[in-house]
Amino acid sequence: MFKIFTSILSCIITSCLIHGCNTNSNSPNKLQLDYPVHFPEPIPSPVRNKLTKEGVALGKELFFDTSLSANEKISCVTCHEPQLAFSDREKFSIGHSGLELKRNTPALINLAWSQSFFWDGGVKNLESLSFAALMNPDEMGVDLSSLCKKLNEHPDYLSKFKNAFNIDSISSAYVSRALAQYLRTLISSSSKYDSVQLALTSFSATEKKGLSVFNNNCTACHKPPLFMDNDFHHNGLNQYFSIKDLYLSTGRFRITRDSSDLGKYKTPTLRSISRTAPYMHDGRFESLEEVLNHYQNIDSLNENQDFLVRNIEFSDDEKMALESFLRTLNDPSF
Repeated sequence: MFKIFTSILSCIITSCLIHGCNTNSNSPNKLQLDYPVHFPEPIPSPVRNKLTKEGVALGKELFFDTSLSANEKISCVTCHEPQLAFSDREKFSIGHSGLELKRNTPALINLAWSQSFFWDGGVKNLESLSFAALMNPDEMGVDLSSLCKKLNEHPDYLSKFKNAFNIDSISSAYVSRALAQYLRTLISSSSKYDSVQLALTSFSATEKKGLSVFNNNCTACHKPPLFMDNDFHHNGLNQYFSIKDLYLSTGRFRITRDSSDLGKYKTPTLRSISRTAPYMHDGRFESLEEVLNHYQNIDSLNENQDFLVRNIEFSDDEKMALESFLRTLNDPSF
């Protein structure tokens, strides 16, 4: 009981810190990420971009602002909708150009713990992440110089950047830093699974059975409590399913040029998994049932296919229980 009490008390204290405190009224108010005691420590923010109340608020405003796209019709939230755990239910999102993008849009969940980004890990930090979307002609399609000119002429943005970063002129680096600060606060930690970890509730018999199936088959790649491993795996997908060039045929190899990385993609988190369909880097599976059917019936040995995937075995009854457990990872408050 004492352990439970101290865990809850620690959560309350950490939650209070999210409001920040600063005795210097001329400096931005520092923030500390709010996460539960059963989570590991997040990856520290770079010294040049420590979290502040003003920076996070600015990043959120930019995230929802269509003026960050060339045609001023789409924003980050167009492809990352909060009600869908910051995904968009599309197999391939449509960006500025009106054309389909080359890979399925990942959900933005617990990025403060990620060591790389995109399906092939082509970006190493959150401060660089937004540049890829902003500059890609098929996504936001914006010219960074023109964007900064527009923001500097905006009636409110200049003062908001001044408050957040103590700068007199907006540059693309600070646009990216503000967005990165907001993305670090997108923490999912209030699912039924989390409540069970804090002993505030318990699993049903079916969910308990599903947890056992999960522990026996899935944790090597989807490690609790984040349900990801910051690594890349070939999970048995037929790589000839799509013809969207290097993005859907080579995986991690596109970055490393190491033949052992052919067909390997970053392990996505399973948090809020039932809200982030379709699944896989190419969006080929429309439902959790289809995903589990894939793992239940892998019978081919693709080049570089992960050894762990080759040995997954569970019955139809266990599959139903596993899906029930996966739904405990949904976070209604996220």
